[in-house]
Amino acid sequence: MSWCLTLNSMWQMIQLHECVPGTRFDRYIDLGRHAFGPKLGPWIVLPQQLIVQVGCDIVYMVTGGKCLKKFMEIACTNCTQIKQSYWILIFGGIHFFLSQLPNFNSVAGVSLAAAVMSLSYSTISWVACLARGRVENVSYAYKKTTSTDLMFRIFNALGQISFAFAGHAVALEIQATIPSTPEKPSKIPMWKGAIGAYVINAICYFPVALVGYWAFGRDVEDNVLMEFERPAWLIASANLMVFIHVVGSYQVYAMPVFDLIESMMVKRFKFPPGVALRLVARSAYVAFTLFVGVTFPFFGDLLGFFGGFGFAPTSYFLPSIMWLIIKKPKRFSTNWFINWISIYIGVCIMLASTIGGLRNIATDASTYKFYT
Repeated sequence: MSWCLTLNSMWQMIQLHECVPGTRFDRYIDLGRHAFGPKLGPWIVLPQQLIVQVGCDIVYMVTGGKCLKKFMEIACTNCTQIKQSYWILIFGGIHFFLSQLPNFNSVAGVSLAAAVMSLSYSTISWVACLARGRVENVSYAYKKTTSTDLMFRIFNALGQISFAFAGHAVALEIQATIPSTPEKPSKIPMWKGAIGAYVINAICYFPVALVGYWAFGRDVEDNVLMEFERPAWLIASANLMVFIHVVGSYQVYAMPVFDLIESMMVKRFKFPPGVALRLVARSAYVAFTLFVGVTFPFFGDLLGFFGGFGFAPTSYFLPSIMWLIIKKPKRFSTNWFINWISIYIGVCIMLASTIGGLRNIATDASTYKFYT
C-alpha cells in the first residue's frame, strides 16, 4: 500500500514541478511557497524536508560504519578489532572530502554506483537467506513482551516502512537538473526515472523482507546481512556494497542541505561565496551528522523515528495537500478520495511511528554504552 500511495504522490510532485507555465519549482520549499503562500509555505515544508535529509544522512552514517566494521571483521579475521564508533568516524571522514563536490551533477557517478550496489546487496541478502533456509526453531509469533511494548514496536515498524520512500524530499531538486522545453518537458524523463526507481525499490526490498522473515522469523536483524558469516567472501562483498550504497546516498540527501546552508550564509550573514564557504559550511554539516550518528547508533529506532517524523509528511500527505490546493480536483471524485486517503494514512503513520521510534530510542539508550 505504501508503495502505491507514495508512487502516486511522487507523480504529483513531478507534475507540480512546472504546474505554472514558464515557472519551475526547483525546490520543495518553492512549491510549498506556491501552495501555502510565501510566509506559511517555508514553515510547513522546510522543517519536514530537513528532517528527511538530515535524518537520512544520520542513518547512513550509522549504516556505513556498521557495514564497514562487518566487512573488515570478515575480510581480515586476524586484524585487531576496533570500536564501531571508530568505523562510523571513518565513514564520516570520507564525506568531509566528498561533500566538497559542487552539485548534483558532480555526484551522478557516485549515485549510479550506489543504485547498482543497492540492487546487488539486496539480491545477495535474500538469496543467502533462501540458501541457508530457516533457522532451527524459527518462530513467527510475536515476541513475548508487554502489550504496551508490542504496540510501540508496531508503531516504530510503520516508520521503518516510511523510510523506504524518502525520495520525495529531493525529487524536485533532481528534476531541476533535467532540461525542460514546452516540447519536451522535464516531467516525462523524470517520471520514467521515478518508475524505474520504484521498480528497483520493489526488487530490492520486497524479497529481502519476505525471505528474511521466512528464514529468521521474529528474530531477524534490522540489517539481515548481520545474520551471516558464511560464505565469507560473499557476505563481506555484500557489506562493502552496502557501504558504497550509503556513501552515494548520503551525498544525494546532503546536497540540498548544503545549498540551503550556503544560501543562508550568503544572504543573511553576507559571507562571500566560494571555496572557503563551501569548506566550512559543508564540513560543519558532516560533523553534525557524524556526531549524532556516533552518539545514537540505533539503526532500527532511528529509521522509525525519522520515518514517521519527516518521511510520512513529505512522502505521503504534503504532496496530496498541495495537489488539492493547486489542482483543486472535483470534490468526491476518485482523485479527491485518493488524496484524502493518502493524507489520513500519512498523518496516522507520522503520529504513531514518531511516538514508537522516540520511545524505543529512549529504551535502548537506557542500556546502551555510548561510544563503544
